[in-house]
Amino acid sequence: QIHIVESGGGLVQPGEPLTLSCVASGFTFSDYSMSWWRQAPGKGRELVAGISNRGLSLNYGNSVQGRFTISRDNDKNTVYLQMNNLIPEDTAVYYCRGPSDSWGPGTQVTVSS
Repeated sequence: QIHIVESGGGLVQPGEPLTLSCVASGFTFSDYSMSWWRQAPGKGRELVAGISNRGLSLNYGNSVQGRFTISRDNDKNTVYLQMNNLIPEDTAVYYCRGPSDSWGPGTQVTVSS
C-alpha cells in the first residue's frame, strides 16, 4: 500500500525561504517520478514541480520557475521542494504525488507579513 506524507509547511514572511519534504513508502521509490502540486483557496490544484525517477529530468510550473527547486534522495525515499523568495500568491496546501495517482494529505504553506 502506497503511503505519502508531506511535512515542512508553516507561516513565513514574504521573501523568506521554506523547504518541504515528502516521504513515500509502499513502492520502489527509485523507479518512479514524483511531483509537487498545490491548491490555493478557491482554486484548482496546479503542478508546482516534477522530478524523474533518478532526478535527471526536472520540470516546473511557470509561476515558480527560478524560485523553487525540486530534488530527491532515493536512499531516503524522500522528495524535497526548496522554495525561495516566497510571495503571498504561493499560499496554498502543497501536495506530493506518487505513482498510481497516489497523494499525501498535504501541508499548509502561508506567506504573509
